[in-house]
Amino acid sequence: MRIGLLGGSFDPVHRGHVAGALAVRERLGLERVLFVPTAQPPHKAGRRLASALARYAMVELALLDCPELAVWDVELAAGRPSYTIETLERFASERPGDEAVLILGSDSLGALDTWRRWTEILERTPLAIVERPGAAREQVLAGLGAELAARLARARVEWVTGAPHPASASEIRRRLAAGEPVPEGWLDPRVLTFVHKYRLYR
Repeated sequence: MRIGLLGGSFDPVHRGHVAGALAVRERLGLERVLFVPTAQPPHKAGRRLASALARYAMVELALLDCPELAVWDVELAAGRPSYTIETLERFASERPGDEAVLILGSDSLGALDTWRRWTEILERTPLAIVERPGAAREQVLAGLGAELAARLARARVEWVTGAPHPASASEIRRRLAAGEPVPEGWLDPRVLTFVHKYRLYR
């Protein structure tokens, strides 16, 4: 089986994450997509996150109506900064008969060459790049460093484009902290209720 892996802090998970995962699954014919919340994102060391448990719970709530999407807690269980290459190696060891497809937002692609053992990621794993607002394919590719661009050209990469969802986790956090309403359709109502109940971003 081909399984999509979508990693992130999901702080909070929003409808854009879910829409992107569903689009990739349909476009690439994946069996399912696993959301992989990270306990301590190494590239966000200076920012305080909602607790790992809260972020995991929000992802579970957001995916309740999507049987083809699920959560894998492999990085949360590590209890330390997690690296994508290690998650891919763990997947390969636990599911030797399956192929992982790494899902990235287009806004993250330009920093791929700062990831641990990033060249190995490109060599071993197909990528599905979801076009995000403000990070159109042509714009992102034009801004890549020479080595990353060259290696991407040789890698297995599939772009998933369409009408990007406008939801932004940073904007959601800003609005919640300021006591402003979150735009309609950005958060699953169950996630919004959870956020308010535990005052996660106030």
